[in-house]
Amino acid sequence: MTHLSGQERAQFVQSMFSRIARRYDLMNRLMTGFQDARWRRQVIQLAKLAPHASLLDLGTGTGDLAFEALEQNPQTRVTAADFTLEMMRVGQARGRLDWCAADALRLPFDDASFDAVVSGFLMRNVIDLPKAIQEQHRVLKPRGRIVILDTTRPKRNLLSPFIWIHMHLVIPTLGGFLSGFRDAYCYLPDSTEGFVTAEKLAAHLVAAGFKTVGCQRLMFDTIAIHWGEK
Repeated sequence: MTHLSGQERAQFVQSMFSRIARRYDLMNRLMTGFQDARWRRQVIQLAKLAPHASLLDLGTGTGDLAFEALEQNPQTRVTAADFTLEMMRVGQARGRLDWCAADALRLPFDDASFDAVVSGFLMRNVIDLPKAIQEQHRVLKPRGRIVILDTTRPKRNLLSPFIWIHMHLVIPTLGGFLSGFRDAYCYLPDSTEGFVTAEKLAAHLVAAGFKTVGCQRLMFDTIAIHWGEK
């Protein structure tokens, strides 16, 4: 991936998620030991949605976070946005949402449009991380909240060899078996190891103007939830 230009990388990511869309949710459950549903519940809780709040689920994929928001707060006005149309087509079979095609670097929304912006496993895929964070800050209302769920580069510890085996051997093998696209699941460990640390992502949030920034690490420090307030 390092040899690709920004636009080429964006096209690769879009094509990859289109190919694995129909097995994406199943793979997420298996890769995380069915923990990802619990993490998404926590993301929505951290968004602190008031009744009738407006929420943007950015990089929505098949709508996991959007549907979780409606499960917790049925009156929430949810916009589910992604730049991979095939992922959203799969999600449409799950239920009705306000689906929107959108690029995380050029959001088609007015300033101060949403009370909260959430994302799940999006940020490591964007080609300009500061720009993506700035765009989310722009579309948030004052005191609006951002919550980010994503992989994070794990620190070295006694579990590091087992984490490496899981990421570089188990996930590509399982992903290849279930989806037929092993290369897509080789991208996951590569993108995780090439992503910023949890501390660096928190620093990006502060640099974009977010206050009360916090972070919680999960799953042996391979997953992190970040949050902040405009």
